[in-house]
Amino acid sequence: MEIQEYFSLKGKTAIITGASKGIGEAIAYFFGKAGAKVVISSRKQDAVEEVAKKFRADGIDCAPIACQMGDMDAIDVLVNATIDTYGALDVVVNNAATNPVFGPIMETDLVAYDKIMDVNVKGPLHLSKLAYPHLKKSDNASVINISSVEGITPGFGLGLYSMSKASMIMLTKVLAKEWGHQGIRVNTICPGLIKTKFSQALWSNENIMKQVMTKQPIKEIGKTEDIAALALTLASKSGAYCTGATFTADGGLTV
Repeated sequence: MEIQEYFSLKGKTAIITGASKGIGEAIAYFFGKAGAKVVISSRKQDAVEEVAKKFRADGIDCAPIACQMGDMDAIDVLVNATIDTYGALDVVVNNAATNPVFGPIMETDLVAYDKIMDVNVKGPLHLSKLAYPHLKKSDNASVINISSVEGITPGFGLGLYSMSKASMIMLTKVLAKEWGHQGIRVNTICPGLIKTKFSQALWSNENIMKQVMTKQPIKEIGKTEDIAALALTLASKSGAYCTGATFTADGGLTV
């Protein structure tokens, strides 16, 4: 086998949530350039249409399908539309996430808790379960959950978000153990500080950046491509012996 084949997704179909920008868009692009048929999913149809237009101009076979990950019925539609369009499903990347609050746990309410847990945990679980009958038909099925270093060590003000991302790590381990005999691999990526719109409140804050760079061995902020390349490894044959694992991509912040 040629080395390139270990990183190929030719003939595979992948759903990437939260793919209209940032890490999700980068993962979708890498998968598409590796030969996958890519379902670009995010909350707004116009946003995924815009990404699809760019991708198609670059030769990527893709389908823009909007889905709000806190809406379980919408997730049903997403999976059904994927099968209707491509007839198969080999890879799921649970990337979409929300964090509408910042501050101590005692200052947050159950409305915020429900929203965060619905989008960050319940939605990915439901999507993975709906994908399962299709994934087990694949010869190289993979689920990749995008967690965060906040799911390993909580930072101030991100308590509910940290709880949800820690749940994603355990969800990965549970599904890896339960689905491994079906040939379905499930892994987690925990990004550190990546330069995206989602994390702009952090990387645009000079004081926060000074604190991070004091602790972090690699003295620079991460790029979306850093996460996308790791996701491609886990989705392709190069990650064939990896399951139930948590991979940090954080410049060494958690060392």
